Amino acid sequence: MPSTAATQEARVLRLAKSRKLLRARDLAAHGLPTIALTRLVQTGKLERLARGMYGLPGVAVSEHRSLAEVALRVPKGVICLLSALRMHDIGTQAPFEIWLAIPYRAAAPQLAQQQLRIVRMSDRALADGVQRIKVDGVTVPVFSAAKTVVDAFRFRNKIGLDVAIEALRDGWSKRKFTMDELWRHVQSGRMTSVMRPYVEAITA
Repeated sequence: MPSTAATQEARVLRLAKSRKLLRARDLAAHGLPTIALTRLVQTGKLERLARGMYGLPGVAVSEHRSLAEVALRVPKGVICLLSALRMHDIGTQAPFEIWLAIPYRAAAPQLAQQQLRIVRMSDRALADGVQRIKVDGVTVPVFSAAKTVVDAFRFRNKIGLDVAIEALRDGWSKRKFTMDELWRHVQSGRMTSVMRPYVEAITA
């Protein structure tokens, strides 16, 4: 009959297989002791990916793994701008930083493993147009393609007008959003006068 420790470790490994990214707090939610993580790392059955974060060794992971790690560590953040464009496969930008929107008054997170580019937004803007995409078993909040394109124009001084225009053209040509979706975010973001000429150009 397996020992209690062996049974606990088997349950932890099952969790790791289903989630790919495992945190100590995930064990607590299942009534499992965190010492099981230490034992599994020592025997090579798990590897420590970052502080408080574990996974199975040698398991193929998504190219967006770093976004999943950020989502776990900054639950109030939303992936935005260049990182969101990359996630939606829009444009040619390949940012080395992770662009993250957080509330105005929230403290800027400090993560050792990832470089963050913080963008401050109102609670209303943070709640609008958010999609939840699964990455390695983690639910990652990311702005929709339409909202991200509008934000690209809104924050054009940060990322460049050329990047915003490319995002609009590429997103439209790839049918990442409908014109109704785009225009709703244009209006709610009060970007009508800025974006109208560019929207008319791609639909002419």
